[in-house]
Order: sequence, then C-alpha cells, then structure tokens
Amino acid sequence: MSSSRRLLIIGGIALAVWGMGYGLWYAVFAEHQALDNIGASLAGSFAAAADRNPAAMEASLQEYREGKYIYDRQVDVHGHWIGLAMLLIVLGIGFDRVNFSERSKLILALGLLLGAVIFPLGVLLQTMSHGPLPRAIAVAGSAFVIAALAGAAVGVVARGSFGAGAD
Repeated sequence: MSSSRRLLIIGGIALAVWGMGYGLWYAVFAEHQALDNIGASLAGSFAAAADRNPAAMEASLQEYREGKYIYDRQVDVHGHWIGLAMLLIVLGIGFDRVNFSERSKLILALGLLLGAVIFPLGVLLQTMSHGPLPRAIAVAGSAFVIAALAGAAVGVVARGSFGAGAD
C-alpha cells in the first residue's frame, strides 16, 4: 500500500474516532446543559414579552442567539470531523488511481488530512471567539480540502486521458 493511501486511510480512521469521541463527550457532558440554557433563555424572552418588558426580552433573546450559535457549531464540528474522515477513507481506497508521482500524491493526501483537521477546529474556535482568526482558520482548512480534492480530480482525469499511472 502506498504511503499516500495509508495516510488517508489511517488518518481518516483516526479522525473518525476523534470526531465520534468528541461527539460522545459533547452529548454526555455539555449538550443537555446547552439545550437547557437555550430553552430557558427562550422561555425567559416569552415571559418578558408577556410582562411587556422589552429590555429583558431583548437580553433573553440575545442569550438565546449566543447559546444557539455555540450549540450549532459544537454539533457541526462533530459532524464535519466524521464526514471528512469518511471522505478521507473513501479517497484513500481509490487514491492509487491518481496519476501523479507518489511524492505529489503524498502532498495531496497531507493537504486533505490537514484540511480535514483544521477546518472543523476553526469552527470549534468560533465558539470561543467571534473574531476573524477562527473564521480564517476554518476558511484555510476548507481551502486545503478543496485544493487537494481538485488536485486529486485532475490526477484522476489525467489518468483517463494519458493512460497508466505515473508510479
């Protein structure tokens, strides 16, 4: 098995285990508290509206928006890590069909793995800071994935156009 293929398959399995472990941790230790806070802030906003207290209603709605924002990103991180892990594994199975040298395929595989780790990490960091750095990290990670996927697609098309692989 080639190094690039091994990197994608083993990296994908490790990332899937990491994503499932993170999802399990979140479900057991954090999700119910987050949902309780979301529900309580929404109920508080309705109660404040019924009491005709717009300041308290707006404060409760802001608390709801913040809690929902964080909850959505926590769930997205878990799903992104696992989904990207499955992509790595599937690509790893057929990566020998990419018509590039092993060194080039290894660079593509490394870009895919790094992007698959960095993109969800940037999303997770958005729960701690709404600044530009976490968003830039997520964008950079997704750019790694997109660029490496495009490179692999070119390598597969090149294989069909030019015949046998470069290995």
